[in-house]
Amino acid sequence: MKKILVTGGAGFIGSSFVKHSIRKGYEVIVVDKLTYAGDLERLKEVEGKYKFHKADICDKRRVELIFKNEKPQNVVHFAAESHVDRSIKDATFFIKTNVEGTHFLLSISRKYRIKKFLHISTDEVYGNIKKGKFFENFPLKPNSPYSASKASADLFVRAYIKTYGFPAIIIRPCNNYGPWQYPEKLIPLALLQILKNKKILVYGDGKNKREWIYVDDCTEGIFKIMEKGKIGEVYNLGSGEEKQNIEVVKDLLRIFNKKETSMEFVTDRLGHDFRYALNTDKIRKEINWQAGVKFKDGFKRTIDWFIVNKDWILNK
Repeated sequence: MKKILVTGGAGFIGSSFVKHSIRKGYEVIVVDKLTYAGDLERLKEVEGKYKFHKADICDKRRVELIFKNEKPQNVVHFAAESHVDRSIKDATFFIKTNVEGTHFLLSISRKYRIKKFLHISTDEVYGNIKKGKFFENFPLKPNSPYSASKASADLFVRAYIKTYGFPAIIIRPCNNYGPWQYPEKLIPLALLQILKNKKILVYGDGKNKREWIYVDDCTEGIFKIMEKGKIGEVYNLGSGEEKQNIEVVKDLLRIFNKKETSMEFVTDRLGHDFRYALNTDKIRKEINWQAGVKFKDGFKRTIDWFIVNKDWILNK
């Protein structure tokens, strides 16, 4: 049985990947600091089927001891500070976790001869694109402290691949959504405001576009890249479904029979990218994967889940 070490495995996307991997018969070790965005409740359905270590990836000695004792074959690296607004207020923790933490993991993984290292990045490293789509070979032009820290991590992974022949793959997903997402990202935050009968704040004119992928689709794609992807490559992971932020908010208001006066336009975010969009020809051709959940279906699943589990989101 192959053994996978998953950093950030109690996070939103990481926990989905952990559950998927366990269902596929893998032995999973979860390493998570359990910050505000980490929650072992996300893994309740697979309780007792994974091994957990509470650890900060920046604690090199602690993490190295975990590698030494657990002897994982693959590493899937989700752990990151990921909220753009927080990075704008203070980038310190983003540099520490996303850059230094990734470098520590690369160094330890190389020392313990990991067979495959999957680095989970983001479409935001490419910057803004008004027309067309990002290909994997496009230059990195991050525009926020968060995306700059993720791009820096990508470059460290690339450097390890080129310098040491390190067996890594970089994956760049688009915007994830779904059950269990911490209410700081658009959909769960807007849902929380509706549940609290508060106004939904919309940056600028709300016309910024994002490509949306249901979280279980994303983690299935990551899993398939882990099994079939080529070492040293970069893979975009998207759905092809774009939505303006204002469209998403208005859809939520309609579902909950709220008037459009329930949203409020506020000063735009600093450095706010207008649009991201990924070309996914590579993953379709090489891995034979494409997203299966349409946004309207995933959106409904997400809302239904949050209504049933409103105590979870109200306590965040």
